[in-house]
Amino acid sequence: MKGFLILENGEIFEGQRIGATKDAICEIVFNTAMAGYIETFTDPSYAGQGIVMTYPLIGNYGVITEDEESEKIWAKAVFIHELAEYENNFRTNKDLQTFLKENNVPGLTGVNTRRLTKVLRDAGTLRGALVSSLERVEEIKEKLQEFKVGNVVEQVSCKKAVTYGSTKPKQVALLDYGAKHNIINSLLRRGVGVTVYPADTPAEIILATRPDGIMLSNGPGDPEDCKYQIEVIKKLFKTNIPILGICLGHQLLALATGARTAKLKYGHRGANHPVKDLFNDRVYITSQNHGYYVVDTSVNPDIAEVSHINLNDGTVEGLKYKDKNVFTVQFHPEACPGPEDTAYIFDDFIEMVNKK
Repeated sequence: MKGFLILENGEIFEGQRIGATKDAICEIVFNTAMAGYIETFTDPSYAGQGIVMTYPLIGNYGVITEDEESEKIWAKAVFIHELAEYENNFRTNKDLQTFLKENNVPGLTGVNTRRLTKVLRDAGTLRGALVSSLERVEEIKEKLQEFKVGNVVEQVSCKKAVTYGSTKPKQVALLDYGAKHNIINSLLRRGVGVTVYPADTPAEIILATRPDGIMLSNGPGDPEDCKYQIEVIKKLFKTNIPILGICLGHQLLALATGARTAKLKYGHRGANHPVKDLFNDRVYITSQNHGYYVVDTSVNPDIAEVSHINLNDGTVEGLKYKDKNVFTVQFHPEACPGPEDTAYIFDDFIEMVNKK
């Protein structure tokens, strides 16, 4: 069955429908990773978005259930150039087409993703509609103008607190704004227990458990929409508990301490973004997935200093807070997908926790 992607700027891309047959309106973004489509599609940070995979062949190693980063696909749609006809991997549980149908997620294959990516790169992130017919183009364009991703953090967050590794001597409270499984796993591998809290948990409940460390997770949407979470973080920041923020958590802590965030033209999404650690004077290749950034000139130098920068565009990739055991990074040290070059971020955090 034919399908079409209609962009808000009027451009139309044609392909063949895969996955669910329903229509979808979403924010269209592109990801440059060559592998890791399972982890990408199941990353809660993609809630409300349609993902364009720039690598031309997707689905060649099928779907490996244990590699999923959450319990479902959060992306609203996927767009690929070629869907592999056969999957080939000894760990495969199912093919990608089946996976999309099970999750009720629509997609298009046969799309000219090279041209589509260039459009998004030049015009910036655009809203788009995946449809089966071009009969109602003008009506669809009106709906596109009305669409907003909105505050999706509480949609992707867990609904009740869950503890892993309760027998461990040190316990970390993880605020779930859309946390990936490998953040939890990265902490557990380093010998601490983890309690995952819903995004709407009051600071008083978290502090009452006397955690040895606090983590602010990744997540979707505009950080400025998370007004309740920002107020909670203000209270947590006043304590002497070590805090590590990743991606959205990085942005929210910056907002909680008076800095500003802004939207990138087309975001950082992929597994090959160079970041320089200014303290170590080293460059690392990182996994990234975000559409917003912390404005460097808005950071109060009496409160924090920039610790990492993106070498592609110079944007802030990390902050170290003064007189606090608190630091945050914009990239994903837990990777999945992507390189594990910056896993030392977790080591530094655990060192702070153990010294508490």
